[in-house]
Amino acid sequence: MKKVIAGVDEVGRGSLIGPVYAAAVIFKNNLDKKKLKDSKKLTKKNREILEKYIKKNSYWSIGSASLKEIEKFNILNASLLAMKRAIKKLSKKPSDVLIDGNKTPKIKNYNLKYVIKGDEKIPEISAASIIAKVARDRLVKKMSKEFTKYAWDKNAGYGTKLHLKAIKKFGVTKHHRKTFSPIHNILSPN
Repeated sequence: MKKVIAGVDEVGRGSLIGPVYAAAVIFKNNLDKKKLKDSKKLTKKNREILEKYIKKNSYWSIGSASLKEIEKFNILNASLLAMKRAIKKLSKKPSDVLIDGNKTPKIKNYNLKYVIKGDEKIPEISAASIIAKVARDRLVKKMSKEFTKYAWDKNAGYGTKLHLKAIKKFGVTKHHRKTFSPIHNILSPN
């Protein structure tokens, strides 16, 4: 029997705002793997083109963990929760699940294996990273319309100089991860 491999990756772990996203992808036979790269190495436009291509030629799903879950469980456990949700939402059950990083979520009856730098080595993980990144970027862009002074549409909520300067000037929003050190330090300077 042919192995059915799912690739899983998360995005938004280092961001200072919003939820963390994960995607799971199983390729259908006609997908050209040569086009795929880690989402961080692609332009926004290329990610969006590839996202459509991957979705059309794969079984895929997205999972997320909310800001509240990140603050309750910590970012690592929230990332694993988002991955677990993405894996469980797949319409086809994989025989093997390859996960980017050095940890796997706990799920019964799945053969899970982590792959360090998997987004650079395993096309299915690269595809998952692209889908997750495009989905989270769309959400952050929507969030940025209400909070234009923070330039989230350009920095995706990461701790750039401009973003940190905006937090100091305009304060912390409801979307900021208050347990993350830059935000926590601004809220409790001592």
